[in-house]
Amino acid sequence: MLEMTAILATTVAAATPLIFAGLGELVAERTGVINLGVEGMMLVGAIAAFALSVQFDLSVFTALWVGAGAGMLMALIFAFFSLSLSTNQSACGLALTIFGMGMSSFIGQNYVSQALPGLQNMNVPVLSKIPFIGPILFQQNYVVYLSLLAFVLVWWVLAKTRLGLLLKAVGESPESAHAMGYHVLAIRYGAVLFGGAMAGIGGAFLSTVYTPMWIENMVAGRGWIAIALVVFAAWKPARLLLGAYLFGGVTILQLHAQALGINVPTEFLAALPYVATILVLVLISRDKKLLKMNLPASLGKTFLP
Repeated sequence: MLEMTAILATTVAAATPLIFAGLGELVAERTGVINLGVEGMMLVGAIAAFALSVQFDLSVFTALWVGAGAGMLMALIFAFFSLSLSTNQSACGLALTIFGMGMSSFIGQNYVSQALPGLQNMNVPVLSKIPFIGPILFQQNYVVYLSLLAFVLVWWVLAKTRLGLLLKAVGESPESAHAMGYHVLAIRYGAVLFGGAMAGIGGAFLSTVYTPMWIENMVAGRGWIAIALVVFAAWKPARLLLGAYLFGGVTILQLHAQALGINVPTEFLAALPYVATILVLVLISRDKKLLKMNLPASLGKTFLP
């Protein structure tokens, strides 16, 4: 029971960067923009937050804002080329990831041997004492709870507000939204920058809280998993949250497999999250009705006012 509690508690923390990055990408895709540069934005957010924390002894909260700013700058580069210059979104996203990997490696080469103090978990009064559930849900650091707050806000905006309707309208038919007087490119710019900020926060969480040290390529494919999660979730925030915890559990399982007595090669265990990603995408792609009902009609298509 104690082992299961530990696995589930660490799963919640492992899912946090996926929630941040996935929600940001979901909002961008709702407006018809697919940004494959999430991995690069997370890496740049991670190294920016870590480097400035080492240099100026920043608090974790400030480091998250630094990561958000770095992610937004990366997203602005993508938006300029893909939206203003109407270049291919997929190509721009891939270039952004390659650029982010190279930049983070270059900046981070002087920080490889350094570490940060990290962040202590909170004990929510009374609730943390609940058997089994308490240690899992109510003994986490505050960034985990910020990710849940971000989920609630994104769900509420998309489902309950005029802004959410506008974002979805732009994703379905940018021509119609433009004809009604809305500035489609400005709306898409805002969604892409929001996605960059969320990816940067996810990266900053990895380097300053989850693993408070710098390791080259430490995002380790989480950006790609976040993109896959959006498809898995059929562009719905609630399903994305569930998917993030499922993928977080797969990631943690590889770390606990040996302790559980599972005699499987470590290389296979390390590949589990990515194998699971491929399997999920294959299964989802077979449900054409689900994709047709939820896929933004203008996803990946350029728009010229």
